[in-house]
Amino acid sequence: MRNRIIFALVVLGIVGALVSAHFHARPASPQPPAFKPATNPNGEGIFANGIIESYQPQGENINLFPETSGTVARVFVAEGQRVRQGQPLFALDDSVQRAIVAQQQAQAAAALALLGELKAQPRKENLNVARAQVELAQASSKSAQDQLAKLQHAYDLEPKAVSRDVLDNAVNAVKVAKANLEVVTRQHDLTKAGAWIFDVQNQEKLYDVALKAAAAAEALLAKYVVHAPVDGAVLSLHTTAGGYVSPQGAYDPYTQGLGPVAIMGPSGSQGYLAVRCYVDEILIPRLPPTERMRARMFIRGSGVSVPMELVRVQPQVSPKIQLSNQRQERVDLRVLPIIFRFVPPPGSRVYPGELVDVYVSDKGPPPLRSLSAAGGQTHAP
Repeated sequence: MRNRIIFALVVLGIVGALVSAHFHARPASPQPPAFKPATNPNGEGIFANGIIESYQPQGENINLFPETSGTVARVFVAEGQRVRQGQPLFALDDSVQRAIVAQQQAQAAAALALLGELKAQPRKENLNVARAQVELAQASSKSAQDQLAKLQHAYDLEPKAVSRDVLDNAVNAVKVAKANLEVVTRQHDLTKAGAWIFDVQNQEKLYDVALKAAAAAEALLAKYVVHAPVDGAVLSLHTTAGGYVSPQGAYDPYTQGLGPVAIMGPSGSQGYLAVRCYVDEILIPRLPPTERMRARMFIRGSGVSVPMELVRVQPQVSPKIQLSNQRQERVDLRVLPIIFRFVPPPGSRVYPGELVDVYVSDKGPPPLRSLSAAGGQTHAP
């Protein structure tokens, strides 16, 4: 009886092992894909990577850099906010520059005061002093002449009454008095004439230089606040109060490089977004003519595809580093940028900076709206 039980257990173990081996040997069913990969809707065409941008008839998004370096004191806007031209976006600490402006203004005021002093000459008090000196010199000259006349008269009556030395000293005293009168008279005329015209002109130039230095300091002070150059929307901000920025941009700890402090795009743009796609240089000869060029965009992670119309072909082939913005990349692949535009489909979420897949061909539905009606412009590749 015991042997039968042991035999039955062995048989059951063997059967269980065979069943387990059978089920474990079966290949696992693959997981369904998170989304359906993009496929060429026309069966043939050119595939390209693209990046969504805000739509503008010409150019790209506006990258904003401050013209001065410093610590950000205040940020006035938020990402996604619509702004008007001239509206302040962020401000830098301007305490040092304000002190420089005050110093330059004080120097200009001092130069103006000195210019006014020169133009106000002669000063009444200085002229009175010069006139009094002339009168004193005239009196001294007359006294010396009278003294000489008395001695000369005495000498003429009796030569022995006056020594020749005394008479000579009296003659010299008259000459000295006349020379002194000539000096003070010329000094009086100089004082009465006022400031020299060349001194006035030189001071005018110094005042003009001081004014321009103060104006330059004020102009630089105004640049400590960065304003919106056009009407548009703030797409991204890469700084906050307390951060340091410079004309090279703001430091990004993720890319470990410098980039724009803020990026702006047009607001509205008639409900359009743009796609800048990059066609491999070896595929450029296969591009259809611009008048027949069609494109369809596939939004990654979804089954949504959107037809697009051509805006323009950027007529310059460039290295393919735009999609990652990694300037340290070493690539030989070059691409031709082509810009399309589209109307975001209802219910879908697409944002500037998002990567998409694009198929370009000469087949497909015609554009929803002609570029001539929208004021657009196309260029042949």
